[in-house]
Amino acid sequence: MKSNTLSESNTGLIALLLRVGLGVVFIIGGTSKLSLLLSESTNKGMVDNYMSTSGYINELFQQFLFTGMLGNLLSPGGFLTALSTFELVSGIALVAGLFVRPLSLFYAFLLWTFVIALPTMTVPGVDIGVKTYTSPAIFVQIRDIALSGFMFVLFNAGTGIKSIDGRYTQTHASMDWNTMGLLLRSSLAIVMIVGGFFGEFAKIATFSTPQLLLAVSGLALIFGSKRVIQSAGFLVVGIMIWYIFQKFSLDKTLIKNLNGVKREFALLAAGLVLGLFGGGDRFTAVDILERTKNYISNYFRPRLI
Repeated sequence: MKSNTLSESNTGLIALLLRVGLGVVFIIGGTSKLSLLLSESTNKGMVDNYMSTSGYINELFQQFLFTGMLGNLLSPGGFLTALSTFELVSGIALVAGLFVRPLSLFYAFLLWTFVIALPTMTVPGVDIGVKTYTSPAIFVQIRDIALSGFMFVLFNAGTGIKSIDGRYTQTHASMDWNTMGLLLRSSLAIVMIVGGFFGEFAKIATFSTPQLLLAVSGLALIFGSKRVIQSAGFLVVGIMIWYIFQKFSLDKTLIKNLNGVKREFALLAAGLVLGLFGGGDRFTAVDILERTKNYISNYFRPRLI
């Protein structure tokens, strides 16, 4: 396989696109939650929504956070307010290019807690009598898993161009795109594949798009050649733009509209990166066939005894 090292300028552009796309997610999310938490009329409803059986924090994490030693320090409302404030501030920092590497590494792991903490009920034949998530948490929160992958790519790409960090710290001159491109395209592909194959089940994102199109785009991102990956990347950009505009409603406030599609801005940014630069050559269909051929040929190669 040929080396695929991106130049400093291309690496910087990739970092810029990813950090802005990811930063927007947290700016919108933090602003939306704070607007509800800081209002007396909506605070209780917001907290109840997060703590309910169809919320985002399961019983294990509620006991861990709000009982015992931590319970003396944290309340559900205080915890959500602090988390939302951090989301907003860190989102602004990412867009501005401040503390990019520490924040991206922190979020790369934090995003997985949103998967672990989701209350779900997937035991067959059992009706617990309350509303909750009936699809596996990893499918419901597949976009957060993708965002975690994007964060790891951003951590490796560095601060990027037009960043505050870049004025004071030295960024990487280049990046191995075979490795990072594989991580980026795989992270985006799993969102499309899960939506394509499991979209008819509850709370799984399909972006108001035919499931077949999602599945094909996801498989193309994983196994396609550079041109196929680029085409699939631009297709994802189109799907996200369509979904964002399709979700907007004149009956909702701007922040409510944006909060409903906040993760899609990061998916759009990742699709744009793949559309511009491809996703590397590692573990594409051609590379897998070549690796398989080389692996098999080793068993038939004459050996000296």
